[in-house]
Amino acid sequence: MPESTASTPDRRLVLQHIEGPVATLELNRPDKRNAISQALMQELDRCVAELPASVKVIILAARGDNFSAGLDLSEIPEMSAAQGVYHSQSWYRVFDRLQFGRVPVICVLNGAVVGGGLELASCAHVRIADETAYFGLPEGQRGIFLGGGGSVRVSKLIGFSRVTEMMLTGRVYSANEAFQIGLAHYSLAAGSGMAQARELAARIAGNAQMSNYAIMHALPLIAEQPMSHGLMTESLMAAIAQSEPEAKQRVNDFLAKRAAKVGRG
Repeated sequence: MPESTASTPDRRLVLQHIEGPVATLELNRPDKRNAISQALMQELDRCVAELPASVKVIILAARGDNFSAGLDLSEIPEMSAAQGVYHSQSWYRVFDRLQFGRVPVICVLNGAVVGGGLELASCAHVRIADETAYFGLPEGQRGIFLGGGGSVRVSKLIGFSRVTEMMLTGRVYSANEAFQIGLAHYSLAAGSGMAQARELAARIAGNAQMSNYAIMHALPLIAEQPMSHGLMTESLMAAIAQSEPEAKQRVNDFLAKRAAKVGRG
């Protein structure tokens, strides 16, 4: 496909750029505020599934002024109840691939992070919001309910009580408020999210791959387990991670003073 120009916009629903160990995926429906259609979801799924083994981190962002205004509501009216279930399940599969896949995901958020857009963002392991971002769950006002996993994922981030209030009242959180309650890990000046994402991606890509994998997969399990089960899971994961040759080399480098110490900045 030829490169896009100002007169010939790229019609792909998800744009992909790979630079070294970092893959940047951008939602590309800016004229629709990056509303998530089924076709966009399928394209995102394909992009993630086909990433080369050299990729160690994904940056998920969006073209235009909005990360995503949510589900493309034009696809709802003709759905039967059964089709609605299948639709949600298809989203779950893609979101699981992001949250519990091979590599960590950093999400860059600007403008609308609403409904399905917030459900998508909640799959990421690191969420960076710039000051233009605003967060909402307007399903109550639309006569619908969360269908992309938000009742689980967003509730785990901020608690079901806050999600209840957001959905009942239509409350919208600013980027700074979202940072304070846990919807975002960073709240930055407008336009600075991608630079921060690239800096963090380089840092994450430098970690041992097994450590990253353990952090992504074991921590959510441990959080759901009784204490005794969680401690057993932790001990097993620790033993597996530290047995990797890469881990042994890193520990030896630290002991031999060849590795940097933990510090601020």
